[in-house]
Amino acid sequence: MDVALWVPAVVSAGLWLGGSRLARGLPPATAVRLLTLASLLTALSTGFVLAVAAFLVLARLPVVAVLGHWSAATLAAVDPVPAAAGVPAGVTVLALLAAAVRRTLTAGRDLAAAAATCRRLGPGAGGLVVVDDARPEAFAVPGRSGRVVVSTAMLRALPPDERRVLLAHEAAHLRSHHHLYVVLADLGAAANPLLRPLSAAVRSGVERWADEVAAAEVGDRRLVARALARAGIARATAARGSLPVPRTALGAVDSAVAERARALLAPPPRPQRAVAAAVVALMLLPVAAAAVTAGDTENRFDVAQAVWAHEH
Repeated sequence: MDVALWVPAVVSAGLWLGGSRLARGLPPATAVRLLTLASLLTALSTGFVLAVAAFLVLARLPVVAVLGHWSAATLAAVDPVPAAAGVPAGVTVLALLAAAVRRTLTAGRDLAAAAATCRRLGPGAGGLVVVDDARPEAFAVPGRSGRVVVSTAMLRALPPDERRVLLAHEAAHLRSHHHLYVVLADLGAAANPLLRPLSAAVRSGVERWADEVAAAEVGDRRLVARALARAGIARATAARGSLPVPRTALGAVDSAVAERARALLAPPPRPQRAVAAAVVALMLLPVAAAAVTAGDTENRFDVAQAVWAHEH
């Protein structure tokens, strides 16, 4: 168990250092799915191990031992957690739990606001809503029946074939529920700040995922790269508009347009089984460590309770 207590922290540090590199080594859809799951599992395992470490020290207090009907002396003799580490572990897990709860509430409010925006925008044709606005904008608003919102300025800025690319990109966000991956990865990062690079990788990964879907749909990767570049330039050089963009909206030209265009000018990404296996192994390590910690902790308390029962 001594080693198991440190595994989630070591894996978290490894994902902080190499998470973005792992994302670049995988096809976007695979990267988003695996990194989101890795973020959640690592955050949960880290929080669990920290909570166990804090409780093991707390359980040595005589008043707690009496309430729990276990021997504090026996527990102290077999406990691998130094007493000085208990308080920092407890404070850390409470702070991370509070951050996770805050992020969950914020995400809930944002998703509710997005749903309200969809209702205000009306049905649209096939979920597409065109808004008269001077700023070139295009984004997907998630919800039970999401909307693709495009401004008239953006439609004027693109020729017809590039409009098709833009609409395919935004429709891919809604069809694959990309906002949920972003929300879950952000939640993992809130519960474990070392996972913030994973959250950023997932956010950029959903854009690359939608790019690849659009490229497959129109059958021309260069056209998709050109559409992204033109839309990005139009948005960067245009005057400010009045179209409100919800926090949960995903836009084709909101992030790393140049890098994504370069990726589209290269051949389509191929499956990388070795990299995918490495991510799976990394996400399973903290889960296994948490399971070992749980089993060893239960055994320690069983022994301490047996000693208490014999003494009383």
